[in-house]
Formats: sequence, C-alpha cells, structure tokens
Amino acid sequence: MSRAAVLTDAQWQLIEPLMPSSDGKQGNQFRDHRQVVEGIIYRFRSGLAWRDLPGEFGPWQTVSKRHRRFSADGTWDRVHTALLTHADAVGEIDWNVSIDSTVNRAHQHGTAQSRTPSRRATQGHGRITGILARSRLTMRSAAPAVASRPRFITPVTARVARWCC
Repeated sequence: MSRAAVLTDAQWQLIEPLMPSSDGKQGNQFRDHRQVVEGIIYRFRSGLAWRDLPGEFGPWQTVSKRHRRFSADGTWDRVHTALLTHADAVGEIDWNVSIDSTVNRAHQHGTAQSRTPSRRATQGHGRITGILARSRLTMRSAAPAVASRPRFITPVTARVARWCC
C-alpha cells in the first residue's frame, strides 16, 4: 500500500461534493479534506493507532477529530449511500443474497444465568451469557416436545438408570 496515493482522482471526485464546508463557521478553515480522508482510510487499512499516523496526513488529532465529526453529523452515511448508488448504477454490485443455516449450540452450563441479576451480570460480564440464554429459550420454545424423555428424574428413576444402563 502506498502512502502517497490512497484515493485516485476519480474516487475523490465522487466523494468531494459530499464533504461539509467550513464556510460560515467560527474558527479556522478546514484542513484539506482529501488529505484528512486519506489519513482516515490509511489508518483503518493499516490498523495502527491514531498517534502513529504518518505526518503527511496532517496532525493525528485533526484526522481523529474530523473522523469523529463526520461520524456524528452523518457525512459518512451520505458518502456510503452515494457510493452504493453509483456502484449500482454502473453495475458493480451483485445483489444476490446467500443464506447460511448454520446452527451454533452452546453447552447447557454456558447458557445458565441466575434469575436475579448478579453483580457479574450488572458489570457487563454476563452480556454474552444473557444473549445465549435468550437464544436458548427461543430455541427451546420452538422445538417440539419429546414424549419419551422424562421431564423430571425421580430418585427411583435414577436408581433404575444406574442399574440397567
């Protein structure tokens, strides 16, 4: 990946009209949008921290702040919609949908959660366990009842099971 050429001129021409203007706002003019957007793209492609962004994209604080501002005011949503519309008009998008019917099962102890919220669940550690418990309840209610399996095991049933099986 080249640092100097992150976006081509044709790609930038699609994005440039969607960038907000700093006209009529207090303070200094915006830094060149192309330089900042290329810094944002470079940062996400390479996976580095904001502080490690090369200096040719400008100060990392400016690039980070502009990314946050564009996320909050909907600029990235407008850019995404415009690029999808353009790609669809050109015929670059294949709208076929692939559906996967994979079933992931969790062990019964991995889904158990106490009825009262525990300290662990209120601290966010039980978030995944709660999601699994809800999915388990949904799967259990959708599954047909099996008549041959005893609902409760009595001590007599347990003794018989020990002897014969």
